[in-house]
Amino acid sequence: MLNQSLVIARKEVIDGLRDARSVLSSLMYTLLGPLVVGLVSLSPVLRGASRSPLPGLISVFILVSAFAGGMNVAMDTVAGERERRSLLPLLLNPVQRRNVILGKWLAVSVFGVAGLMFNLMGFSVVFATSEIHLNAPWSSLLFAVAFGMLTLPLLAASLQLLLSTVCRSVKEAQNYLSMLMFLPMGIGMFFVFVPAARQAQFKFLPLAGQQLHLQSLMDGRTVPLFHSIVLGCLTLTLAGLVLLVCADRLERDESIYGN
Repeated sequence: MLNQSLVIARKEVIDGLRDARSVLSSLMYTLLGPLVVGLVSLSPVLRGASRSPLPGLISVFILVSAFAGGMNVAMDTVAGERERRSLLPLLLNPVQRRNVILGKWLAVSVFGVAGLMFNLMGFSVVFATSEIHLNAPWSSLLFAVAFGMLTLPLLAASLQLLLSTVCRSVKEAQNYLSMLMFLPMGIGMFFVFVPAARQAQFKFLPLAGQQLHLQSLMDGRTVPLFHSIVLGCLTLTLAGLVLLVCADRLERDESIYGN
């Protein structure tokens, strides 16, 4: 069963890499954050400020990159194949729908994790070449939230795949997936500009928890490894539930034919 999902995932990854325009577009989205932060850090006003907004902006851009990497691939996995009339031949093979969804999710997750990694590498370059100073070492920051952060692209991939399954065309999927990008941006900005909302109970809530963990580390506070592990497990659980909904949707005729 897993072998079938891996075959589908491999096919989707290869097809995604062949689309040079989509790969370039995703790369530009993921590197937009480091570029903006690098340019803003050149401002002499921020250099003299007692409290810079850059750490908060960095955490928001990291969250967004987890969604940006796999957006174009997710758009094409179900909605695109339905529009090209290639989804039905795939489902006619003796493969369970949940294995089809799992394979496509793995492919989207690969691009999502890659987008997050490129974003983090971009910020590493910015920190090495600018005068931005965080209250915690960048290496320890990444280590402390590694598990919690790396599960975020997996949740993003499941949400994007669900939208691609529900939408009837590539254009419709593009509209909804673009709006989905505002979810991490809105949550991140809310916690950045409303510090009173940073309550302890939100640290285990997927998406909000990743933002709060990053924000805490950038403010010089420690994040217990146990908290990161719990957050990662809850994020994976939510991703699994969304995938079950995707598999259920794929059993319906309107998801296959787009009627």
